[in-house]
Amino acid sequence: MDSGRHRRIRGRRTLFRLGLGGGALVAAVIAVALTVSMNQVAGVRACAAVLSAAGSGGQIATHYVLNGGGGNCSYPAPPPDNLYVAMPASEYDAAAPCGSYLEVTGPDGSVRVKVVDQCPECAAGHIDLSATAFARIAPLSAGLIPVSYHTIADPALPGPLSFIVKTGSSQYWLALVVMNTGNALNSVQVQTGSGGWLSLARTDYNAWIAQSGAGSGPFTIRLTDTLGNQATVRGIALQPGAVQGTGTYMYGAGSTPPPSTTPTSAPATPAASPSRASASAPAARHKRPRASATPAGRRSLTAQVAGKPPATPPIDPQTAVATPSC
Repeated sequence: MDSGRHRRIRGRRTLFRLGLGGGALVAAVIAVALTVSMNQVAGVRACAAVLSAAGSGGQIATHYVLNGGGGNCSYPAPPPDNLYVAMPASEYDAAAPCGSYLEVTGPDGSVRVKVVDQCPECAAGHIDLSATAFARIAPLSAGLIPVSYHTIADPALPGPLSFIVKTGSSQYWLALVVMNTGNALNSVQVQTGSGGWLSLARTDYNAWIAQSGAGSGPFTIRLTDTLGNQATVRGIALQPGAVQGTGTYMYGAGSTPPPSTTPTSAPATPAASPSRASASAPAARHKRPRASATPAGRRSLTAQVAGKPPATPPIDPQTAVATPSC
């Protein structure tokens, strides 16, 4: 048996039992061989049709389910509507698009999805949609479909900005995850005691890091997204592991908070860095250990091999014939 990326033949039964003569045996073998050949040709043609239908852009989609947590972008959970997407490594680009939204168009319509994860096995142009999102544009049984997609500029925001100060943060090392940004972020800065701005560095798991810390807080944080929208939030506490909500929106109404704006805190969902190795940091001035780049919380429902469709349902155990996968 294989690893599950291809169709499996389960419950195979003996085709011929006692009492079947030699001539009948030969005839049956020939019939099975012809059936296999015809199914292989049909399967190859079907695969070619799907891949050629992707068009000149070569964009395709499969589907999967996050197995706990909110993906490689370090969000505490998937979006409430379960409409999300994992990007191929080349387009994930070390977390650059995290928090942005795509418009994906498939055979049966379009869907808006949030970038929360990466698909290391996917080639450029191959996105992995949540099962919920995929079902909006094609039957789940299709497995692999041609699509077109693009990033949405200034999408409707799901709510005001919120922050997670990651576990392990201290006055000597600070890591922030920012949520509800709408567009991807271009920079995150923390105001220093002298009134200047300290720029944080983004990691490939979407945390913004001050390697030498930024003091004991509370922090004033300035965000700038890829389209130039800017928002400033005051009062983010050095409270590792908690989701801190604010009344500030990244753009539109409320994007400039009054001095009295104070975020509220709530316990974070367990596994604040869900699809990665733990991101805890020492309390002293030591180098931050690098988290694994392979998301552990992803469970694919379809094949995660670029250019291949997913495993199809098992064949009838009464037969010994399986059509090939792409």
